[in-house]
Amino acid sequence: MSSESTQTAQRDTTQNRSEAAQIAADKLQQAGQHFVAEPAKDLLGVLRGYANDKPDVAAMWCFGLGLLVGWKLRG
Repeated sequence: MSSESTQTAQRDTTQNRSEAAQIAADKLQQAGQHFVAEPAKDLLGVLRGYANDKPDVAAMWCFGLGLLVGWKLRG
């Protein structure tokens, strides 16, 4: 009788851990999607707004960054 109750307790513990792990994985996935996707959208929005307000400065930044990346890729 005690071995059956021990086995039942172990199965329940394993099932609870499995459910907890699934819930934690779902929560982490939701958090990851929010904290990765939302700031990226915000950053792109800020950059677009800056480019609309000051297109000449944005173009010079793009040119400078392209020059720097091209130089680094070459050497």
